[in-house]
Amino acid sequence: MRFLFPAFLFALSAVIIPVIIHLFNFRKFKKVHFSNVSFLKDIQQQTSSARKLRDLLLMAVRILVIVFLVLAFAKPYIPSDPGSGSFQQQVVGVYIDNSYSMEATNREGSLLDEAKRRAREIAAAYGPNDRFQLLSNDFEGRHQRLLNYDEFLSAVEELKISGANRTVAEIINRQREAFSTEPTSEKSVYLVSDFQNNMMGEAIPAIDSAINLRLVRLSSNAQANISVDSVWFPSPVHRLGETEKLVLQLRNNSDKKAENIPYKLIIDGQQKAIGSLSVEARATSRDTLSFSGLTYGWKNAEVSITDYPVIFDDRFFFTFHVDRQMQILAIHDSQPNRYLEAVYRADPFFNIVNTSSGNINYSSLGDYPLIILNNTADMSTGLAQSLKSYVRSGGSLMVFPSLTSGLSGLSTLTTALGTDNPEAVIRQPEKVNSINLQHPIFRNVFEELPKNLDLPVANKYIRYSNLSRTNRQSILDLPGRRTFISEYRAGKGRVFLSAVPLDEEAGNFVRHSVFVPVMYQAAFLSLRDNRLFYTVGKDQLLESSKITLSRNQTLRLKKGDFEIIPDLRQTETGSNIFISDQVRDQGIYSLVKGDSLLATYAFNDNRSESDLSYASESELKEKIPHKKKEIFSPGKESLNEAIKAVNNGVQLWKLCLILALIFLAAEILIIRFYKPGKEKLNY
Repeated sequence: MRFLFPAFLFALSAVIIPVIIHLFNFRKFKKVHFSNVSFLKDIQQQTSSARKLRDLLLMAVRILVIVFLVLAFAKPYIPSDPGSGSFQQQVVGVYIDNSYSMEATNREGSLLDEAKRRAREIAAAYGPNDRFQLLSNDFEGRHQRLLNYDEFLSAVEELKISGANRTVAEIINRQREAFSTEPTSEKSVYLVSDFQNNMMGEAIPAIDSAINLRLVRLSSNAQANISVDSVWFPSPVHRLGETEKLVLQLRNNSDKKAENIPYKLIIDGQQKAIGSLSVEARATSRDTLSFSGLTYGWKNAEVSITDYPVIFDDRFFFTFHVDRQMQILAIHDSQPNRYLEAVYRADPFFNIVNTSSGNINYSSLGDYPLIILNNTADMSTGLAQSLKSYVRSGGSLMVFPSLTSGLSGLSTLTTALGTDNPEAVIRQPEKVNSINLQHPIFRNVFEELPKNLDLPVANKYIRYSNLSRTNRQSILDLPGRRTFISEYRAGKGRVFLSAVPLDEEAGNFVRHSVFVPVMYQAAFLSLRDNRLFYTVGKDQLLESSKITLSRNQTLRLKKGDFEIIPDLRQTETGSNIFISDQVRDQGIYSLVKGDSLLATYAFNDNRSESDLSYASESELKEKIPHKKKEIFSPGKESLNEAIKAVNNGVQLWKLCLILALIFLAAEILIIRFYKPGKEKLNY
C-alpha cells in the first residue's frame, strides 16, 4: 500500500490526545455518606469493572477515528503495477477521433463534443507538472509537440470534424514518434473514438511494454446510412455532342432495405439526369444514367442523393475531359498507308500523324495514345527500347509487319516487348477460324451474334511462336490457335500484334468488314482516361498530361480561397503532381498555370467512414494485444476517478473516511447508551 500524500501521516501523532484523556481522568468525585457500607463492596467492584471497559472502548474508537481520518487525507492506494509511481513526470498522448462518423449523436450530444469532454477529464486526472500530446486524424505538425494543461485544453477546443480517417496502426506509430524524445517519463496513450471497424484494418504494431494504452470507447445511436459509393464510365471516350452513359453505385450501410433513394446528376451546374434506386441491406445497387449535350473541355460533375441524418457521403464529385480529337501516330518506312488514312480520316475525331522510321521525335511519343508501326522492316535497338518504355508507361502499340524483308527487325521489337517472336513467313492461304467476341475490342460491335460469320483470309502471314509464358489474349486466330491479331499486356500498356501487313496482297483484312471496328476500337481502348476522382487524405499524387513550366512559372491548385503550390515531376508519358496531405476538403479543384486552366480534379471523402458499424469491446481486446491495456466505456459518469484508480491502483481513501465516520458513530452510541454508573441498587 502507498500514499498519494504521505506528509499527512505525521498527523497520526494526534492519537496521543485520547490516550492522555483516558489515562488522566480529571473528573472530581463527590463524597456520599452511608450509615452502613457493609453491602457496598460487591457493587463497587461491579461498577468499576464496567466503567473500565467503557473507557477502553471509548479510547479505542477515538483512536480509530483519528487514524482513519488521517489516512483519508493521505489517500492510500494499492498499486496496480509494482513499478508504478517511480516516475516524477508523466507524458500523456490523447487521440481524438474527428472523422465524419463522430458527427453521430447520442444522449450527450455529438460524439465529437463528448470526445472533447472526455479529453478534458483525462487531463484533469493528472498532475500540474504532467505534459500532454493531442492527436487527431489531420496529423498536424503542431500536434507533435508536448503541451501543458492549459495549452492542451485550448487545442482540444479548436478541433473540428475532418474528412481524414486513420487506422489504429497509423495512430500508434504517430504517437510513438512524439514519445521518442521522452525516455525517462511514464507514458500513457488514450484513444478516444467510436472505433469503427475500418479503424482496425491494418495489423496493429507491437506497442512498447512501458506504455499504458487506454481505449475510451464512445457509443452513438444506431443510424441507417446510404452513401454514393462510386461512379464510372463504361467507355473512356467522351466526344462532342455524343450520348454518354455513366454508371452510379449506391451502398446501403444499414441492416434494412432502402427504398427509392432519389439521386441526380449535375454537370457544370446543369442537371443532366435524375432517378431513384432501391438498395438491399448491406449491399450495393447500380444504375446507368444517360445524358448528352457535352461541350469541349473539362467537365465538373456531381452525383447527389437525399439521405438523412448522415449526409457527409451524399455527394460524390468527379471530373472528366471531352476531347476534340484523338492523336494517332503512324510510323512507316516509305510512305503512309492508304488504308490507315482512309479509316481514320473518315471520322473527324481522329487525327492521324504520319512519320518515317528515320524521322521520329522520341520525346513526343508519350503525346500519342496509340502508335501504329506499319510495314517497318528495319528496327534499331534504340527505337525498340523507346517503344518498350512507351508501352510500359501506358501507351498502346499496333504492329503490322513487313513480309518483304527478313524478320530480324521484328524479332528485335518483340523480344523487347516480351511478346511471341516471329518464326517464319507462311505463304500458304489460311482463313481465320476463331474470333474472340468477349474481347473488349468487339464490345458493342455486334447487335446480335451472327450464325455464320465471315472471317478474313490471309494469303501469306507470319507464324509466331505460341509461348505459354506470354500473356497473350487472342482477338482473331488462324487454325492451330496461331495469331492473326492478338493483344499482349506490357506494364501499364498494351501491344496489338498482327500476322499480316496492311495490304491486299497479304489478304483481305483491309477490305473486310471487321477491319474498321478493329481499328476504331483499338484506338478507343488506347485512350488513357483521366481519373474521375481522388480521395481526401489518401491520394497524394495527381496524374496529368505533359506539363512544361518556364523558369518564372508555377503551378497552383485552387478551390475558392484555398490555394497551394504543388510539386511537379515529369514521367515518360506525362506529369505527376504531388500535393502531399494539403487537400483536406472534398470538392473540385482547378490546376492553373498563370491564367490558364490545365485540368480540374475532384476529391471525395473516404467512403470507409460511411459504414457505421463498430468494434465491440471483445474485438478490441482481441485485435489490440497489449498487456498494459484498459478499455473504458463511460456512460454519464466522469472518467476522472476511473483514470486515477487505474493510474494509482485501488483507491482506499473513501473506505478510510467511511470507517472514520463509523467509529465516530460508535463513540456517540457508547456515550449515549452504555452507562455502567446508573445501575439500580436493591437493599
